[in-house]
Amino acid sequence: MRLFIALDIDDAIREKIARFMDGVRGFAPDARWARPESLHVTLKFIGEKPEPVVEQIKQALETIREGGVEMDFQGFGFFPSATAPRVFWIGLKAGPQLAALAATVDEAVSALGIAKEHHAFSPHLTLARGAGGLGSPRRLKSDRANQTFGKLQEKLSALPAPKFGTIAAREFFLYQSQLSPKGSKYTKLKSFGLT
Repeated sequence: MRLFIALDIDDAIREKIARFMDGVRGFAPDARWARPESLHVTLKFIGEKPEPVVEQIKQALETIREGGVEMDFQGFGFFPSATAPRVFWIGLKAGPQLAALAATVDEAVSALGIAKEHHAFSPHLTLARGAGGLGSPRRLKSDRANQTFGKLQEKLSALPAPKFGTIAAREFFLYQSQLSPKGSKYTKLKSFGLT
């Protein structure tokens, strides 16, 4: 199973983001746009694991005792840079609790032999990926100037930074990701409460 751990967003935020996406999608028609129902804040990408390891991951995540997380969704940007964009994203502001939760999740699953993160946690919602592009926010040797998001960048530069609202997350989830030609399908396997 292909797995990741993430926070969900509520329907009111999702609807505002969906309207925003509908308004800007035409400025980057070659990009692969996320489906609004699949938007989430990734805490940890795990990758392919067999069923017995999935159960161990669930048990490890059940031991986490972290507080709720408040997140304010606003602004946008491009990974890895505006001149060589592969990913268009919405930003979010959160207190230290979000980074602490991501670090605790990383630590909990590392005990099962899952590699720890080597880069700083960078919370965001991915809205679109350049055609054929990877979703990594890190610079790659293959990165080069491109125009996938050029028209979109031009239009957005004339607008104020969008604000989508604030939520208080009280749980996080272990998700299964199933890849298909129509895009990834995400299924919640288990929820874990935050105090």
